[in-house]
Amino acid sequence: MKSAMIKIGVAALFSASAAFGAFAEEFTKGVVNKVDAKAKKVTIKHEDLKNLDMPAMTMVFRVEDAALIDKLKEGSSVEFVAERVNGKLTVTEVK
Repeated sequence: MKSAMIKIGVAALFSASAAFGAFAEEFTKGVVNKVDAKAKKVTIKHEDLKNLDMPAMTMVFRVEDAALIDKLKEGSSVEFVAERVNGKLTVTEVK
């Protein structure tokens, strides 16, 4: 009985972590207004950022990964993931 309870608990934990991971990886559509590669920042006019509970607006994000900066061109439409990294709004993925 005890091992069955442990298995159920572990299964619930995996389900919750998978659901959270899917939520955290939600892509948002936007248009790149400005890229500042030197400062590792990008300005994007974006739709609602549901994972951050933010309405649509134009804002500046940090971009820690240099490979992502290369994918961001002024005037281009993008789909991206933004998250709080060390308290800073940061683009973590682009497609």
